[in-house]
Amino acid sequence: MASLRDPDRLSAYSDALRNWEVSGYVRFELTEEAYRWVRRELNGVPLKDIGRIMFEHVASGGEIDEIVESRAEWRDLHEFHHDLRIPIQGKLVYVETRLNFRPPFVADESPIIVVNIHEC
Repeated sequence: MASLRDPDRLSAYSDALRNWEVSGYVRFELTEEAYRWVRRELNGVPLKDIGRIMFEHVASGGEIDEIVESRAEWRDLHEFHHDLRIPIQGKLVYVETRLNFRPPFVADESPIIVVNIHEC
């Protein structure tokens, strides 16, 4: 896995996470299965709190993996997806995200969409 190194995408991703408290910057578009997993395995932690945890993880130096999108249903829509592996409630949790970004970087412009959450 490669870390997110592109300075513009990294700035946009970090900017969205810094705005985790503002509606629309970290959005959750999970499957019902992922919602059930959060309720069951993370004791129903509010999704907004997961946004805060994502921010804290990256702010403290946690890795953001950048994966070239190869899945047929997504590769024409998204060049990359970004993965975080974060400890939450004693579990290592995989968080798959998409960054809606169009260069150049402009502050407060690019949201993150969380599309999957499960245990690593």
